[in-house]
Amino acid sequence: MMKSFKTRTYGKWILAGEHAVLRGCPALVFPLKSRHLDFQFTPQKLDSLELRLHGSYGKELELLFRGVLEKAMDLKKVSKNELQGIVEITSSLPIGAGLGASASLCVALTRWFQAEGLVDKNESHEFARQLENLFHGESSGVDIAIVTEERGLIYSKGGSFDFFQPQWSPQLYISFCGQRGMTYECVNQVKSLIETEPAKANEIDQRMKKSVEICIQAFSTSEVEGFGKLKTAIQLAASCFEDWGLTKGEVTAHMNLLRSKGAVAVKPTGSGGGGYVLSLWNQPVPSDLEEKLIPCFK
Repeated sequence: MMKSFKTRTYGKWILAGEHAVLRGCPALVFPLKSRHLDFQFTPQKLDSLELRLHGSYGKELELLFRGVLEKAMDLKKVSKNELQGIVEITSSLPIGAGLGASASLCVALTRWFQAEGLVDKNESHEFARQLENLFHGESSGVDIAIVTEERGLIYSKGGSFDFFQPQWSPQLYISFCGQRGMTYECVNQVKSLIETEPAKANEIDQRMKKSVEICIQAFSTSEVEGFGKLKTAIQLAASCFEDWGLTKGEVTAHMNLLRSKGAVAVKPTGSGGGGYVLSLWNQPVPSDLEEKLIPCFK
């Protein structure tokens, strides 16, 4: 008989390191505690697993959940009649927006399987990463790591990471640009550049790596000394997204809007091509933007 289970997973935001992390460069990533996914399982004798969805983005998760569950069952050779009960999911994480919705779902399901004795603790990261491959094509594992650890990380491909605690908290916000971005498509676009222009692609990766290094330096000193470095790092990372061709359409329009309102540096966060934009401010945000901007460190 299966056991009752519940967990909460949080969203994430990436300061720098996107895409290049797939090729061994580090990424600097943090949890987004204001957005989360609640997962609950109640065992009952039913003909099939019943799914109940709630919250701002709960309904969007139905196809994703069933795909992830099928993949998990296939990996662990679990039959449908072994999973009898009710799964309830409440989510405030939008799908395809760069806040880690897919990773939050994959980690929650992995924790459930682990609680039921279907996944060993020492394989949980890799199991969740394999589930996330459904969405990313090839998951670096960075989203899985930050959702699992719920602390700032300097992450490298392969699952290795160091915890990272900033020495000060800048006015960093994320805001939705108005269009969704598909991670799988963005990853393939970058891969296409690597195949056609390898030298250019490598230079962009090294630039993104430099951005991460400057971010770490900025956060490892005082705000007075670090703010200018952080601004430079974000601008450097933004140039990578531009050269990858991942700042077109609504992304560019939203970044320009934020700059016009007073943001000193802006960049996509996540895969780009849509989703959320990160902005750095050195003054109070305009009142007409307050409801649209999500604080990164609250």
